[in-house]
This record gives sequence, C-alpha cells and structure tokens, in this order.
Amino acid sequence: MRNSRRGFSAFSLSFLDIMSCGLGAVVLLFLIIKHNTDVKDLMPAYDLSREIEMLDGDIGEARSKTANAKSQAATLDAELTTAQGEADRIRKQLAAARAGAKSVAVSVSDKEIDKMKSDVKRLEQQKKAVQAQINAQSNQIRTFTGAGNREYLTGLKLDGRRILILLDASASMLDDTIVNIIRRRNMDDAAKRRSWKWQQALATVDWISARFPQGSEYQILTFNTSVSPVLPATKWKWLQVNEIDQLNRAIDEMKRVIPSGGSSLAKALAAINRMSPKPDNIYLITDGLPTQGLAPPRGTTVTGRQRVDLFEDAMTQLPRGIPINTILLPMEGDPLAAWAYWQVALQTRGAFLTPAKDWP
Repeated sequence: MRNSRRGFSAFSLSFLDIMSCGLGAVVLLFLIIKHNTDVKDLMPAYDLSREIEMLDGDIGEARSKTANAKSQAATLDAELTTAQGEADRIRKQLAAARAGAKSVAVSVSDKEIDKMKSDVKRLEQQKKAVQAQINAQSNQIRTFTGAGNREYLTGLKLDGRRILILLDASASMLDDTIVNIIRRRNMDDAAKRRSWKWQQALATVDWISARFPQGSEYQILTFNTSVSPVLPATKWKWLQVNEIDQLNRAIDEMKRVIPSGGSSLAKALAAINRMSPKPDNIYLITDGLPTQGLAPPRGTTVTGRQRVDLFEDAMTQLPRGIPINTILLPMEGDPLAAWAYWQVALQTRGAFLTPAKDWP
C-alpha cells in the first residue's frame, strides 16, 4: 500500500522564516527612520501664558499700590494745609489778644489748641513718611517724563558700579512687521527716527539712564553689523554718572542714530572683553534673535534654526558672572526669541521684560 502522506520539506519553512524576518526588519527600520524625522521636525512649544498672567497680576497690583500712595499723599497734603491754616488763624488771634490791639473773640479752648497742634504734628510725620517712600522710588540722576503713568513693576535690577547698555540699532528696530520694516527702510532718515518702535527703544535707554545709581559708571553702545559708542571719543571707556552734562549729551547723540543693517549680538558681547574693568550689569534692548555672527553671512536669508545657532554662538562671547537684563521689543516671525532671552536671564541672574507699547 503506498503512503499517501506528502513528504516534509524543511527548506520551504526556512525560506518563509527568512523572508518574514527580512520583511519585519525592513518595516522596523522604516518606522525608526520616520520617527526620528518627525522628532527633528518638531519645534519646541513653550506655554508662557501662566507666566504672562502672573506678570499681569503683578503689574496691576503695582499700579494699585502706586495710585493708593499718590492718593494718600494728596489727602495728607490737603489735611496738613487745612490744619496749618487753622493753627495760623489761632496764633494770630492769640497774638492780637495778648497785644491788646483788638478785642478778638477766641472761640477755642486751650485743650482744643493743644489737640490741633498734636494733629498738625501727626500729619507732618505722616507726610514725611509718604514723601520718603515716594523719594525712594524716584531717586533719579536725570528727569524722565513719560506720557502717562509709567511706574510699572519691571523687576529690572537698576544697580551696579559699572553699567553697560547695549542698544540694537538694526533695521528691524523700525517696526514689528516685515512689510513695515521694508517700507520704513526706504524712507528718509527723519521718518526712520520717528518710527514708534525706535522711539520706544530710545525712551527705554532714557528711562534706564535716569535711574543710574549715584557714583556709578556707564557706557552706551549701539550695535547692528558693528558696535559703536554713542559718544565716539569715549570708546571702551567708562563714563561718570555724576557728570550730568556728558550723560545728557550721550542721550542726545543716541537719538541721532538711524537703525540699519543686520543684527550681530556676538559682536556686541565680544566688545565687552575690550572694556577694563568689565561691567557688572548689562541692559540689552533688542527685538529678537541675531541675524549675523562674528563673520559676515554667506547668503541673503537666515532661517529660524540658524538664528538660534547664532544666538548660542553669541552667548559664548559673554564673560562669566555678569547679569543680563533684556528688554525685548515686539517682532513677528521670531517665536523662540522670548524663550531664549528668558533662559539667559535665569542663567545670569538678570531680568527679562517684554514691555507694552506705551512703556516706559
């Protein structure tokens, strides 16, 4: 009887196993490569809404405290004026009565007079206390008057023995949109100087200079594709804050600068190494990540990733131990700028501020 069972072929099963393993390896390799590509394409997203809400709350609280202090001072002034007038009237009545020149009817008793004197003394002490608080908040080298209530809570550390201000004077400081920057860049110099964003940057420097500590030193540098002091003859030198005429002249010369060109933060920070001694506090007024490095760019455009790389290269030029306080003005198309400068503020123990259009 013939065996009807078919023979077993090991070669056929092995071949199928090999083909299945190969196909599985190809699928796994494709998934790994696709996953890595997706991860590289992702841009970090940072939710700053919570920090913004906290800062808004601090600003509202500061405004309320400032308004209450001013209201209290005005009330005390009015009460003090009334009390002093009443006391003068009583003194005149007493003097006339003692001299016998006239018969004056004194309608108050000695006890009431003593009480009024005590009230006057109390009001004078309260006025001195409130005035001391106001003077402590506005102990300024120069006078800066804004267009309204500008005493915002900023968190900026307005101190230091040697203070350096770095002002971005690139073309992007003309406006906060690419279209308007191109449009203003083709205008005359007077129109460029009148740009609201550039005027805000100048007012910011003016605001900081009005709060320089007594006896400190300063220097103001503008930067785009190069770095220049606002007073050319004072390059790399420290200037005395107490020389008010020179400080006012520096602010006036700064207002004659015309924004143009690209932005090289690396050159601005590298200039610090040419100053001796080094600054102990830096204020950086800019509107975004740099578009150039120490060397001229190879092309005419720069990507977001390249701007981050330029920023990281620029930070290597910063000497250690110097806090950087960044005031970041608005600029479209640069979402990572706020995160980058916020990180620098944390690392250097400085401050970071994104002001409203009506500040300072």
